[in-house]
Amino acid sequence: MNKRVTQAVILAGGLGTRLKPFTNTAPKPMYPINNIPFIDYLIRQMKSFGMEEVLLLLGYQPEKIMDYLGDGSRYGLTINYDITPVDYDTGMRIKHAASQIADKFLLLYCDNYCPINYSKLLADFCDNKAKIQITAYSNRDNYTKSNLRITDNGLVTIYDKKRTVSNLQGVDIGYALVDRSVISLMLEGNCNFESEVYPQLVAQNKLFATVTEHRYYSIGSFERIKLTEEFFKPKRVVFLDRDGTINKRPERACYIEKPEDFVWIPGAIEAIHLLKESGFLVIIITNQPGIARGNLTEEMLHCIHEKMHKDLLKERTDVDDIFYCPHNWDDGCFCRKPNPGMLFEAQKKYSLNLSDCYLIGDDERDILAGESAGCICRLVNDTYTVLDAAKEIISLEKKEKAHDNFKDTP
Repeated sequence: MNKRVTQAVILAGGLGTRLKPFTNTAPKPMYPINNIPFIDYLIRQMKSFGMEEVLLLLGYQPEKIMDYLGDGSRYGLTINYDITPVDYDTGMRIKHAASQIADKFLLLYCDNYCPINYSKLLADFCDNKAKIQITAYSNRDNYTKSNLRITDNGLVTIYDKKRTVSNLQGVDIGYALVDRSVISLMLEGNCNFESEVYPQLVAQNKLFATVTEHRYYSIGSFERIKLTEEFFKPKRVVFLDRDGTINKRPERACYIEKPEDFVWIPGAIEAIHLLKESGFLVIIITNQPGIARGNLTEEMLHCIHEKMHKDLLKERTDVDDIFYCPHNWDDGCFCRKPNPGMLFEAQKKYSLNLSDCYLIGDDERDILAGESAGCICRLVNDTYTVLDAAKEIISLEKKEKAHDNFKDTP
């Protein structure tokens, strides 16, 4: 299989009735998120995935989208359009555009956005020889109602569009890599693509899912838009491991059990101060198995962190939040590093885009957790300290900001 897909197809033709009164005068993809139409974010993401062409399947007020996006040249790709009647369902729109659709393509909904790991999605699509490889949000937090059952190897065994089956876990959020041959599975007439095709592929063991833990964001309803606006606000975030990164690590199988055991590594307070001064949100993520092993109570952990806060406040700085895992290494939890659970917990609390966040740690488990969540990681040691990492990150951010300002200059 050719391991490169260069066309994205975006379903963007519906009435968007849940966004009335906005959609009385404009199509849903044009809904402004922080003064930028939502469709703009999707097109820029397609460019970041390496797409060369975007095919938009339009229906309702197509000229408003076309006038805004044009031919795509300002995004560095080509945008084409296929226009059908407003009452066409997704299947009919895809069938109508079939002659313009590539052999392999990325299919999206126009109202969902998620910073997915596209490279992993593509690798899974190729490895599974899937007819369709969808992206599924794990839905551990019951953010919405699940419509999938997925095996450990990613095979979708149930797709329930009406979400009535019990014991489902995971929800289809689009971002599906599709083999064009599945278009032939649809019957004649106006039909829904997923309802027609997905159950047939489930029966053939040809529908797979790549699961993401990263929350997705939507303009599907006004209830979700506030979170979406918060997600797209620029944020600069650094996650810090604790023991061995900002304070001296105890001996193996020993723990920081009382406030006086917490001893700062030279330069760590300065690193936090510099990051905060530069506008970063600074969040601690730390494994604390001493709680599960009886060496430490959660009350004492809070006392230790209170000491940490006081030390920082003396230097007119502080961290913004602390996430900790109290479990033992064999408890099977999702939060204990190298698992990324604490990072995703922070992601949801602060509406972060983890692919834009940094993580600094001194242990391979820190880096594995960060990479699994999509963060930009820095491994520190005796010669490359947390202060060195902080200075490097601040320098990189300044260069990137200067580059962006240069691009925006007329």
